[in-house]
Amino acid sequence: MATLPLMAGGLPTAIPVDEASRVGQARRAAQQMAESLGFDETDAGRAALVAMELATNILKHAQRGEIHLQQAISQAGTGLEIVAVDRGPGFDFAACIADGFSTRGTQGIGLGAVARQAEVLDLYADARGAVVMARLYRRGKPHRDMRYGAAARPIHGESVSGDAWRIAFDGADTQVLLIDGLGHGASAHAAAQRGVDGFDSDPLGEPDALMGALHVVMGGTRGGAVALARFDGARGALRFAGIGNLSAALHTLEGSRGLASHPGIVGTQFRRAQAFDFPDAGGKLLVLHSDGLQTRWSLRDYPGLAGRHPAVIAAVLLRDQERGRDDATVVALALGDAR
Repeated sequence: MATLPLMAGGLPTAIPVDEASRVGQARRAAQQMAESLGFDETDAGRAALVAMELATNILKHAQRGEIHLQQAISQAGTGLEIVAVDRGPGFDFAACIADGFSTRGTQGIGLGAVARQAEVLDLYADARGAVVMARLYRRGKPHRDMRYGAAARPIHGESVSGDAWRIAFDGADTQVLLIDGLGHGASAHAAAQRGVDGFDSDPLGEPDALMGALHVVMGGTRGGAVALARFDGARGALRFAGIGNLSAALHTLEGSRGLASHPGIVGTQFRRAQAFDFPDAGGKLLVLHSDGLQTRWSLRDYPGLAGRHPAVIAAVLLRDQERGRDDATVVALALGDAR
């Protein structure tokens, strides 16, 4: 029997951290989510500790920020991703990992404790602020981190997003979906979710054919913009198809290459989906985002960011490039051996 691909997607839970009671809220939310993902009492306690330490660091160093919680996947099973985002002064990661170091004259054990509890830890800090990402999995099981990341939030005042994303992993093959339902609110969310359901029925289909299938299943909704990117790990090749106002690019340390989308609205009207091939995509970083983000950004404006974990990259871009006038989603994926 063929194994099903590993699937990632969803909207993170965001907890504002702006006063002391939020630390306890972040701790409880992380523990509850970990338990819902099948963590035992000990592992759920580790998640609670990490969230507490990261929220405390936000208050100490930046006074305000956010904790984002969402499911993470690996070959060993489901885990929990905890991301701390702030706009405070940056700090030296290597120094802060060592217990006893603090930029604020306090005991300085927070990030050292996080490093001991998390299976995956990475961060980026500069004058704009800091992003710290920790992923936790159940102890005692081998895991291989999947080098992807997503950061998303609905427009202010909405509890649901009209954006949706999915990543399907099957051995060396990967396919990424990003949908921006037309407008925002419940109707946009319904359109995007209809597209996600269509993707889930054939997550590794060829992008051009799959786009046609999504057009059918999204019929009767307000429709939306859709991007599909399929990476063949054995060949290091990417095939991309896009309809509507979504941004996609391949990034390296030397620069970026945009991936073209065609005009139209999936579910309503477009001529046809033409897929484009990029045979030398291995080792590059794929970034997709909805039009809730600015388009005139460059990883060159963030020295060292291109080498960080894709989950850190996505969180930094959402923090700094969000327009604030629409739902916003960023998905980043390291293709093949990208680091």
